[in-house]
Order: sequence, then structure tokens, then C-alpha cells
Amino acid sequence: MSCDERGQLVLPKDIRKKLDINPGDKLALLDCYSKDQKHFLTLIKTNSLEELIKSYMGPVMKDIIK
Repeated sequence: MSCDERGQLVLPKDIRKKLDINPGDKLALLDCYSKDQKHFLTLIKTNSLEELIKSYMGPVMKDIIK
């Protein structure tokens, strides 16, 4: 992967194909860190992130809304 002069990340075709990333897909880049403060980035499709958040937050929100 590389970063161009405008700061855009370029994903190689083989990675895009393996991860089923197509033109127009929305992606979220999450900055995470471990206990020893080592940072790492996670790339996830926004629709997958939305489903993940709903699955975690759904039960919590039910309790709050009661």
C-alpha cells in the first residue's frame, strides 16, 4: 500500500479483490492502539461497521430506552 502526494492511500488490486472492495465502496479507517500504546490501523467497509455497531449497541440501547 502506498500514499500519494494528496495523502490518499492506494490499495493494490490484489488486496481490493481479496477483500471485495469495489469502486464507490465507503470505507472507515480506525486508529486503534494496544496497552503499550502501539498504534495500528483497521480498514473496514462502512456498512460492515454499521452492522457491527448495531449488534453491540442494540442490546445496550434497548436497556437505555426502557
